Amino acid sequence: MALNELRAIATFVKAAELGSLRQAAAAQAITPQAASQALVQLERHLGVRLFHRTTRSLSLTEEGQQFLQAAQPGLSTLQRALHGARRSREEIAGPLRIVAPRSIMLEVLWPVLEEYCRRHPQVEPDIQMDDRIGNWVEDRVDVGFRAGSPPEGGIISRRILPLQLVVCASPAYIAQNGAPQTIEDLAHHRCTGFHHTGTGKTMPWEFKVGEEVVARSVATSFLSNDVDLEARAVVAGQAIGQLIGATAAPLVRAGLLVPLLTQHVTEHLGLHVYYGSRNAQPARARAFIDLAVERLVGNTAFFLEPHELVPAGAKAKGRRARKSSEP
Repeated sequence: MALNELRAIATFVKAAELGSLRQAAAAQAITPQAASQALVQLERHLGVRLFHRTTRSLSLTEEGQQFLQAAQPGLSTLQRALHGARRSREEIAGPLRIVAPRSIMLEVLWPVLEEYCRRHPQVEPDIQMDDRIGNWVEDRVDVGFRAGSPPEGGIISRRILPLQLVVCASPAYIAQNGAPQTIEDLAHHRCTGFHHTGTGKTMPWEFKVGEEVVARSVATSFLSNDVDLEARAVVAGQAIGQLIGATAAPLVRAGLLVPLLTQHVTEHLGLHVYYGSRNAQPARARAFIDLAVERLVGNTAFFLEPHELVPAGAKAKGRRARKSSEP
């Protein structure tokens, strides 16, 4: 049934109930002319006359009475279904399917999700932690997150965080092995590698060189498909690693890691939130996206600021220069 047919039937039923086409039009917030046209089109479509009409009265024909008795129950069911769908769209309740990479969910999104659940206890989160990007329609995803480049395929996305790639080592590793001064120096160090679950490939390290981003294959002595385990290996002094800023920032600030080769830190990747048409989103999905944007955009907890990426030697020179200028 076309939507205009449904509207015409609703106009007919309302006119029969109220005994007035003008009152039926007012009840449906349409003009009397639109109501009259809908009724004429319905009668033409059915091939029967539904009302006896004069300028002052409106009464059902025999065919109109039969059609009313047959149409009313079905129309009531449809109207209840439409009302329920609209109410479901506006209520912050029900299932919410979220897809995100495991490391991003645990490091970045869990505080947002925990706050969201406190605010909206009627929502039922269904979390899929997956590094691959599947078919968001087939997987029935309400809100997705992707680390890297923006997702494609006709979906809406927004970059909410830069994802720096920061080369780090523990103070113990540096004390024992020294620190690389150039990208080429990494060939003389133990390095970690990330084995991508989705592609099965070991990811190259990426560096900013001038205005370009270059990828380099680094010989690895510690290989993992889990970024948390990789970070633990770096903190333990097993190797140098290239970690995303969301992982590295709290460890650097805690003194557990030291950023290296800071002139080559990249920010070309990002954390993106993606979803379908915002106009058709249920309120529970809109509320989660809005909270994620509010809590994460510009949040320096998840990336290192420029002053934190100044090499240690440059910091020491700055301190000495300030001290020598003091009276």
